[in-house]
Amino acid sequence: MKIDILTLFPDSFSYLDSSIIARAKTKGLLEVNITNIRDFSSDKHKKCDDYPFGGGAGMLMMIQPLYDAIKSVKKRNSTLIFPSPRGKVFDHSDAKILAKEKHLVFICGHYEGVDERLFELFDIKQFSIGDYVLTGGELPSMVMIDSIARQVKGVISEDSLSEESFSSGALEYPQYTRPAVFKKKAVPQVLLSGNHQEIARWRKEMSKKITETNRPDLLKK
Repeated sequence: MKIDILTLFPDSFSYLDSSIIARAKTKGLLEVNITNIRDFSSDKHKKCDDYPFGGGAGMLMMIQPLYDAIKSVKKRNSTLIFPSPRGKVFDHSDAKILAKEKHLVFICGHYEGVDERLFELFDIKQFSIGDYVLTGGELPSMVMIDSIARQVKGVISEDSLSEESFSSGALEYPQYTRPAVFKKKAVPQVLLSGNHQEIARWRKEMSKKITETNRPDLLKK
């Protein structure tokens, strides 16, 4: 999979050079390119924002640098994504669907938003990562990229993916590792029993209990 990121702040994406995503890039499973939108500004000072028509607080990203930046990376098979509070709430199913795409382009807004004509000129999917507002699109883009990358074949083992939260429609069961007792807190005995049938039953029960407590809406689905 190829991912292009259009941003005013390229240094924000150093996280993508670490951990699982870095290994996926090394293996050739993932290609990530970061483009500075400011490089496409026709303004001699590389300005990319201006006051909104009609007045209002803050500044808007100008259409020209955004348009030219998108045109520089967009291909026929590209899927354009714009993180926005007014977009569909991004979830596990979206990550799985987008992981099947060949080329994703993340467009990071900033300031008070972008010129609305951007969405008239391009077919852009808008996603929100929650009911709150962030300073820019860099953080939500990284969140979505991380979630999507995990679903790309070969990045994470199939066994790990199948037992994660949301993979079965419920939250993941509790997990433990050594030591078996720490500060007088013991690992549940069933996990030490070697009885895989009982362990599977316990994990299913705990998954349901945690989901009922923390996200009962998932069980309704």
